[in-house]
Amino acid sequence: MGNKKIEKTGSFLGYGLFAMFITHTLTHVAGSIRTTLFPVIKEEFSLSNQQIGLIAAIPPLCTALIAIPAGLMSDRYGTKKLIALSIGMAAVGAFFAGITQNLLMFIAATTLLTLNAVFFHPPANSWTTKHTKVEDVPKALGIFGAGGTFGFALGPLSITILMGMFALSWRQSYLFWVVPILLGLLALHYVKSEPSENSLITALEDEPVQSTKLLSTSMTLFLLSNGIRWFGNGMTMAFLSIYLVESQGLSLAFIGLMFGASRLLGLIASPLGGVLAQRFGEKSLMVISLVASYTCFLLAFLVKAAVPFVALYLSHRFFSIICMPAHSSIIAKLTPQEKRGMGFAISFLPESIVQAISPIVAALIADTLGLYPIFMTSTLVFFIGLGVFQFGVKID
Repeated sequence: MGNKKIEKTGSFLGYGLFAMFITHTLTHVAGSIRTTLFPVIKEEFSLSNQQIGLIAAIPPLCTALIAIPAGLMSDRYGTKKLIALSIGMAAVGAFFAGITQNLLMFIAATTLLTLNAVFFHPPANSWTTKHTKVEDVPKALGIFGAGGTFGFALGPLSITILMGMFALSWRQSYLFWVVPILLGLLALHYVKSEPSENSLITALEDEPVQSTKLLSTSMTLFLLSNGIRWFGNGMTMAFLSIYLVESQGLSLAFIGLMFGASRLLGLIASPLGGVLAQRFGEKSLMVISLVASYTCFLLAFLVKAAVPFVALYLSHRFFSIICMPAHSSIIAKLTPQEKRGMGFAISFLPESIVQAISPIVAALIADTLGLYPIFMTSTLVFFIGLGVFQFGVKID
């Protein structure tokens, strides 16, 4: 039986994409608070570097175990049910983080705030690509991605505002987000359901897919590249705020402001990246932007002084966000449409696996060599992963 299609007309901009933007923001807002709080958590619970590494490793380890089931559920049950589940998990996680009485409760709550994204991304990415004309996919993914970076910005910024200006505790900062997160269910209610298998908006033969297999050679090497690069990122994020407090003498409020600003750049960088990916090609854009990003990262830690460090770190984040729409568009191209949810779920698996290991490795480096060598090692890892992508992944 041949595939039926419904012709897509008009602009890709519409309520559906707006709702995906909003829910993407709310998916990450409370979960992005954790790394900014590590200096406070370390002091309050008298933790060692190794214990911080373990705490940073637990949520991505749980994510790795859930990723494939989440992808299967996405392809089977569709967008709205999975995103509603994700919103519910985020609200519950923020609530329990806000009433935390001990370290174990904090770990459980923040793990839930990480797991909620696993149930969000496969259906939301799949919905966005399936409801958009092929030529508009990078731009739509750019706007969708901007929602995530906005959420990652609001979390650290809320620490700066709520703790720095209004003198709330870190627990109250989590509780602040419970109601706004739940309001995402209202935005989701009016989203059209994902098309059924026999009424796909774009016929399979109209969408260029490089392989009918879920794990082609290029997809496998793409995942390997992602895993290597995320290993470096996991080492960095576990100890960056601690390094800035202990070695650079920066305040938690300032660090929250810097992290928030680095993510706010995504409101410009992500849509811009979608436009550039459509014009110059996904792979070319990724390589150029990541070379610029990793170079800025290295220079930031070489200069060390606060003002140039912040400027270079923000540049690093800007260039890394630019390539995000291209990254998602490549996954869509390398994945059969009927398995799109699973494709996006698998794409997050390397990140989850390596981020369960990289904080522990970073802690070992910190205890033996100090905090600074962590970031030099991360830089080397970044460029190795980029090399695998450049020379191993083939995209038509």
